[in-house]
Order: sequence, then C-alpha cells, then structure tokens
Amino acid sequence: MEGAGAGGPRLHPAWIVAVIGFVTLIGAAGFRSVPSVLMDPLHTEFGWSHGTIGAAVSVNVLLYGLISPFAAALMDRFGIRRVVVCALLLIAAGSGLTVFMTQAWQLMATWGVLVGLGVGSMSMPFVATITGRWFVRQRGLVTGVLTAAGATGQLVFLPLIASLAHDHGWRVPAVLVAGIALAVVPLVWLFIRDFPSDIGVTAYGAEPGNDPGVRTRAAGGASRALTVLGTIARKPVFWLLAGGFAICGASTNGLIGTHFVSAAHDHGMPATTAAGLLATVGVFDVAGTIASGWLTDRVDSRYLLVGYYTLRGLSLLILPMLFRPSVEPSMWAFIIFYGLDWIATVPPTVALCREHFGADGPVAFGWVFASHQIGAALAAFGAGVIRDVQGSYTTAWFIAGGLCAIAALFSAGIRRKSPVDGVVPV
Repeated sequence: MEGAGAGGPRLHPAWIVAVIGFVTLIGAAGFRSVPSVLMDPLHTEFGWSHGTIGAAVSVNVLLYGLISPFAAALMDRFGIRRVVVCALLLIAAGSGLTVFMTQAWQLMATWGVLVGLGVGSMSMPFVATITGRWFVRQRGLVTGVLTAAGATGQLVFLPLIASLAHDHGWRVPAVLVAGIALAVVPLVWLFIRDFPSDIGVTAYGAEPGNDPGVRTRAAGGASRALTVLGTIARKPVFWLLAGGFAICGASTNGLIGTHFVSAAHDHGMPATTAAGLLATVGVFDVAGTIASGWLTDRVDSRYLLVGYYTLRGLSLLILPMLFRPSVEPSMWAFIIFYGLDWIATVPPTVALCREHFGADGPVAFGWVFASHQIGAALAAFGAGVIRDVQGSYTTAWFIAGGLCAIAALFSAGIRRKSPVDGVVPV
C-alpha cells in the first residue's frame, strides 16, 4: 500500500507488475527443471551419452546467459511486454517441438537453442529491469522475491515432471511446459507496463525529482548492450563480479541442477525421490533468496557474497559422502542448506551492479549473468564428461567446492564505490 486517495489506501501498481513478473518467471522456470529429470529417460530411449545430453544443456544455459544483456537492452528499446511475450513463445515452441526429435542435433536445436533464447530473454535482467524501474523502497526485498520465482517454478514442476515422465514418458511433460508458457502470454500482455509513468504514477517509494520510473529515450538494444560492456569491462569490479557469478552458475544450474538426479540414481536412489529432493531445494531457496533480499537492504553485499560462496563450497566437498539409496538425515541437511544458499547470491550481486554502474546496472547485470551461464554451461558439459570417463561425479563435486572458495576471494576483493566522485577505488 502507498498513499491514500479519496477512496482510502490503494495498492500501488508496482506490486501488480511484481506479481505478474513472479508468475511469468515461474512459467519460464518450468522447462529449465526438465533436463535433470529427463537425462536418464533420453539416455535410455536414444542411447545418447550423458556428455551429449549435457552438451545440449550447455547450449541452453550458455544462450540463456549470453542473450541476457541484449534482452535487458531490448527491454529498454522495445518494452518489457514485447520482449517477454516473444520469449514465452520461443520457450513454448522449443519445448513442444522436442516431442518430434529423433537425433541429437534436434535436441540441441530445440532444448538448446530455442528454449535457451527464450529463457535468456526473460531471466535475471528482467528482474533487474522491473525492480530498477518500479521500485525504490523495498527494492532488495522484491529482487529476492522475483529471483525466488525460478525456485518456485522448480518446486511446482519438478516432482510433477518426474512423475509424468515415469508414468507416461518424457514427451508428456514437454508438452505440458509448452502449454504453460503459452498460458502466461495473455497475463504479460494485459498487466505488465514498461514504466510507471506510462500509467501516470511514480515508482514505489520514489522521492520527487528522483524517480527511476519515467520513460526515457533508449538507444538501440544491441548497440547499448555492447557499449555498456565496453564501459564496464574497464572496471575491475566487473571482472570480480563476473568471475564469482560464473562459479555460482557452475555450482548450481550447471552441476546440481543438471546432474544431481543422475548422480543420486547412480547410488541406487529412485529418480522420482531425487527429483523430490531437488524440488525441496526450491522450497528452501524461496526462503533463502527472500531473506537474502532483506539482508541486502541492510548488510554490505560483499560480505554476504563471501559468506554464501564459502558455505556453498564446504557443502559441495562433503556431498559425495552423503549419497545413499535412501534419503538419510545428512542428505536432508545438505538439501536444506543448499536450498537456502542456491541463488541467495542474486540480490547482493544486483545491488553491487546498481551501486557501481548506476543507470547501466540492469544491462551490466545482464553481462554478469552471462558469465553465470557460461560457468553453468561448462559445468553441465564437464560433469557429464567426468561421469562418462570415471563412472561417477565425485571429481566434479570436489572441483566445484574448490571453485567456490575462489569466488569468495573474488567477492572479498571488491572495493566500495566512492561516494564523492563515483570512481571505484582500486
């Protein structure tokens, strides 16, 4: 609620945009939850190796990241609604067409390219754009809530997809995800607006003369994305953020998100049980990411990142000892902790991009997020190869744990922005 008119307090439109954004991100999360569940069914039906399927996942997550900065700039140029609607249509097409595939290159084209482009066009920069335009007050909290939408999508879809794939084959959940993506399209078109000023209001909590919700004339999408990259690439803080976030992607989406179910199945755990555990990660991720958003409004973001990466690395080092045919209490402890930490890194990273790069923050975060997906792509492919060569994922868990320690060091090396001249001390 904000303000009171003749009819009393009313809901600020920013909250409606946030709710529709949350629903939209849940829809996009649906297909991203499919790879880890369908890896073994695809391997069984087509005989494709874990490395081949992991390569398709790599194409997906790589495009998911590389398109992000351009998507943020395109949202500036053409509007949030148009970009997000096109993204949902790509996801629906890619997911639906997988039911006709018979060869590995078709998996790359549908699951990899089409869906990767779609989810990349409405990924984390979508969150940064909404919060940057529509919110001043509670910005960190809303960033955490919207970021958690991906985990909520995983929570909603993962057990359902695992059950459908087990009972009816992998094609049924692929069609389901396509239908859900199409169902979200009218919500976006009817309720999302590009700027608060488009409907005659200010951003939530904006002070007079300091309103980020006023429509501005934007440069071309691709040219602005590249121009921003040229500017931020000269600042050490960008490389520290990008390096840490690449490791974040490798240790979450790329490794756990893609290979956890398969790794658990290697130790005798039913795939449906493992999928349920991964969905539970989503339950706790909602709480962890919202809490991280709340903390980001109150605690130095650099310290938060150091803590998140350090604890994540330690948990990955002990994971190989926790796999059993049944779920033991120690595995539950890992799942709960990893859920709380899963994407808690996003709110402080968005805040640091906003602090250091100002109005270019959403596009800058798009490039930082691109590094996240590059790391995820390398891990998705690399862990699959390790599994094919060594017969287990143990080495992959150890490598990821060590990388998280490096990410913590990167975060500790970030300097505070000077309040006087706006130059980042080095």
